[in-house]
Amino acid sequence: MSVLLHFVQGLYIVAGVLFIFSLAGLSKQATARQGNVAGMVGMVLALGATIIHSMWMSSQDPAGRHSVLVTLLLILLVLAIGASIGIPIARKVEMTQMPELIAMLHSFVGMAAVLVGFNSFAEGGDSVHLVEVALGVFIGAYTFTGSVVAYLKLSAKMKSAPLTLPGRNMLNLGAFIAFFVLMVWFVVVGKTPSALGWALILVIAALAFALGFHMVAAIGGGDMPVVVSMLNSYSGWAAAAAGFMLGNNLLIITGSLVGSSGAILSFIMCRAMNRSFVSVILGGFGSEGGKVLTSAAVEGE
Repeated sequence: MSVLLHFVQGLYIVAGVLFIFSLAGLSKQATARQGNVAGMVGMVLALGATIIHSMWMSSQDPAGRHSVLVTLLLILLVLAIGASIGIPIARKVEMTQMPELIAMLHSFVGMAAVLVGFNSFAEGGDSVHLVEVALGVFIGAYTFTGSVVAYLKLSAKMKSAPLTLPGRNMLNLGAFIAFFVLMVWFVVVGKTPSALGWALILVIAALAFALGFHMVAAIGGGDMPVVVSMLNSYSGWAAAAAGFMLGNNLLIITGSLVGSSGAILSFIMCRAMNRSFVSVILGGFGSEGGKVLTSAAVEGE
């Protein structure tokens, strides 16, 4: 391993530590600002390390990848597109609209995990890697549609009343059983990319898209803040799955931090609201409905 790769791994470690400090700081109002700064610095280091690593990979395999210059230009283009969209939204969003904004950001993480899964499958791998791909695509697709539904309900663009299909619990159970069967089939036949393998992973994604929509739509709009916290946890696990697929330790660390902290926060919120944590996970939470919490209805800090 070259000195440059050691440097990149060092930056990943520092960024991971800063993310831990960020969570610790954000847990208290007095240190929230310092925690936010620590998270920002950690993300800058993580992005810098990723850019350096991508350019190094291009320099080592010029025949199989883009040139270093093209790689750098593509990265800068993507950053420019993201900044041009994100900065205006961050400047104009009200604090009372944060839950719906966070829900939308979670959907991006979920879709990113799905796309990483497709790309990882195209490169092939062993059985363990295929399990990572199937789980990453499933969690990511579920998070994407679930987060979109949460955003629509929080922003009052979708009816806040829960969707109550006949036998919805059996539908959810059947979907999870179908996913397990499809994943086993996918692992058996997908060691080399084939038409059947692609069909299976696409069916897994479609199943997760539908399941994410159904399970979150079945929850009343007034309970969406807790659901957003749970989706935050799911987005973390989706990022961790992407980290396993890419062999990126920082994504694994960061995803695990987000996943565990989101689950803990959801558990605390459920206890405070006298709700069942298991019901949140299973999509049976909030069947009594309730008004959606829009920015005009939120009071206090």
